[in-house]
Amino acid sequence: MIVMFALLILLLVVGVPIGFSLMLSSFAYLLLNGDIAFTIMTQKFADGVNNFTLLAVPFFILAGNFMNASGVTDRLFGFAKSMVGHIPGGLAHANVVANIIMAGMSGSAVADAGGLGSVEVKAMRDDGYDDEFTAAVIGAASLIGPIIPPSIPMVIYAVLSGASVAALFAAGFIPGLLMAGSLMIMIYYFAVKRGYPRHPRSTAPELAKSFLVSFPALLMPCIILGGIFGGIFTPTEAGAVAVAYSLALGGLAYRMLGWGGIKKVFIESAYTTASVMLVVIACALFAWILAIEQIPILLGNFIISIVHTNGALFLLAVNIFLLFLGCFLEPAAAMLITMPIFMPICQQLGIHPVHFGIVVVLNLMLGLLTPPVGLVLNVMADLVRLPLVRIVQAVFPFMTVLIVVLLIVTYFPALVMFLPRLLGYA
Repeated sequence: MIVMFALLILLLVVGVPIGFSLMLSSFAYLLLNGDIAFTIMTQKFADGVNNFTLLAVPFFILAGNFMNASGVTDRLFGFAKSMVGHIPGGLAHANVVANIIMAGMSGSAVADAGGLGSVEVKAMRDDGYDDEFTAAVIGAASLIGPIIPPSIPMVIYAVLSGASVAALFAAGFIPGLLMAGSLMIMIYYFAVKRGYPRHPRSTAPELAKSFLVSFPALLMPCIILGGIFGGIFTPTEAGAVAVAYSLALGGLAYRMLGWGGIKKVFIESAYTTASVMLVVIACALFAWILAIEQIPILLGNFIISIVHTNGALFLLAVNIFLLFLGCFLEPAAAMLITMPIFMPICQQLGIHPVHFGIVVVLNLMLGLLTPPVGLVLNVMADLVRLPLVRIVQAVFPFMTVLIVVLLIVTYFPALVMFLPRLLGYA
């Protein structure tokens, strides 16, 4: 076990991708153990992805890429601008509103940052916003995507915890809106302080025209969420519906997707899905090794000995640990490694798995904006062509208000559980 963990840390430090790092360190354990047949590797790899719910992940990745390639993001950003562009810092507010809408389509912060970001960077530069502020707003707002459903990280958490995907989706609405509201308050403060521009208030005809242009795209979250909460299809089937609708929207309604564009989207989605599933199968083997060595039980007993029966103290420790872990691991990998440890403790302390899931996902989304691994940070650095350190400095005020939201979500579970209970999921 010491060799396995030492090798894992070494591989991560030298920059080996997390999936391969987990595989190689697990292989080293099997090699040194000698009592376990190597065929267990293929069995655990297969077990790791042999789950119907996980099918939602490639579907939502594909749907999000179709939406970005079909010009939907331009139309949604235009609609958001017509709604809030008259507020000081109008384009930055439009960014947040557009991410709320996009959240109901892609379920991925990285996809939202890349898709909407390419549109918003140009618009905000033309309006006189500095690149650091632009990158910070786009990056922070993209974190709303996996909190407001559908959400790829919530699907992965549901597989690990046994929690209802529909309940998790319902629980994400209020935290997501709290995030959006806190970001818009911070944007307003900076806009007034720095004199960022506002646009003339849209007239009723202009607002109506913008709404009609983006109406087909706005229907997509209604179809997905209405189908899930109405019991018409499962969250996994909702992913397939999202793909079909986004393909029809881009190819037929907006006529922005030709055969070449469709091929490109499939290839990009295959790469993204493969990278996610590589982590999933590697973590399946790694988690199995931890289980047979009773590491989750030992760590769980250690944590319980510290927090005793104090759920509030446990949640504080989880927040600190996951915020730290998010600096180094992708959300999927962090969940796959830690949930076998945390879930039994949650059961002992009476913490609802849906509430805990929102806390976990929000923590790990914040990790996407923290160096050195932060995927959204790296996307923004590529978009605005700035050193990572300058973007980190600009993001810090927004991270502060998002951590306040995290604490509210952590210690006021009624906010999280209100909609799942209202809809009968919890």
